[in-house]
Amino acid sequence: MQVKDNKVKQRFEAEVDGYTAFIDYKIVKDVIDLIHTEVPKEIGGRGVAGEMTETVLMQIELLGYKVKPLCPYIKKYIERNPEWQEIVAE
Repeated sequence: MQVKDNKVKQRFEAEVDGYTAFIDYKIVKDVIDLIHTEVPKEIGGRGVAGEMTETVLMQIELLGYKVKPLCPYIKKYIERNPEWQEIVAE
């Protein structure tokens, strides 16, 4: 899955079968607040949110940012995948 950073809309986007799933964010200094995850119902239940979240977390880590998981889905994802705890902001 290809995830693009739409800097204008401040969200990471992935297009799947003509539908756009996204994660809204806000950058504050060296921390990226992940605010909201949305997957259209037409492509729901296919693991899109999980795959997109994994890709976004990898991109954030590569850029050297920390993450603040404000989105309940992403917060739970990090709890289930503790290897991502090291990039969570204090």
